[in-house]
Amino acid sequence: MKDNTTPKEQLLKKIRKALLEKRDNPYPQLEDVPLYPPQNDILEMMFAEQFTAVAGQFIFCEDEIQFIENLLTLAEQRNWHKIYCWESYLQNILKTYEYPYFETDKDFEQAEVGLTLCDALIARNGSILITNGSAAGRRLSIYPHQHIVLAYTSQLVLDLKDGFKLLKDKYKNKLPSMISTITGPSRTADIEKTLVIGAHGPKEIFVFLLDDLQA
Repeated sequence: MKDNTTPKEQLLKKIRKALLEKRDNPYPQLEDVPLYPPQNDILEMMFAEQFTAVAGQFIFCEDEIQFIENLLTLAEQRNWHKIYCWESYLQNILKTYEYPYFETDKDFEQAEVGLTLCDALIARNGSILITNGSAAGRRLSIYPHQHIVLAYTSQLVLDLKDGFKLLKDKYKNKLPSMISTITGPSRTADIEKTLVIGAHGPKEIFVFLLDDLQA
């Protein structure tokens, strides 16, 4: 007798049959096998290597004074004048050392640098975990051509899952509506397979890492 069912119906029939038939898992230990080999590297070194490998620029600072000194040097070298900073914690650091910045979004279309904090640094792939849970919002890490992130060694984690644990501990049951990772400067090769840096975001990204775990 000819089967008049459509290919779609035949496929669904096979799926139903497979769901009804209970079989033992042929790989019961698969989920317990680690995805990556054990890592003995120091997280700071691992992050720095992975971050610079994707064209990020990493600067380690012993304290806030060294951070300001490095920021001054970088701004002079690049001739930056319009650095925007909207997070009160960062603003207090800049005010302490009388470093000039823009604290509102006035004339934001002229912004040269966006200075922000982050929620975590993912050492495994050199990524920066950010959210819109702070005053920096969604724009400050995307619109200016240069993005500078001030991070701390206590924010370094090995994998993305560890970063999400930090988010849950920080925000409890009210996770931000935007959670994203930044892995190097924005880039695309959609047009004629030509790599373009800064197509959808900053052309350069810097991470200043401060050690807040010193004994």
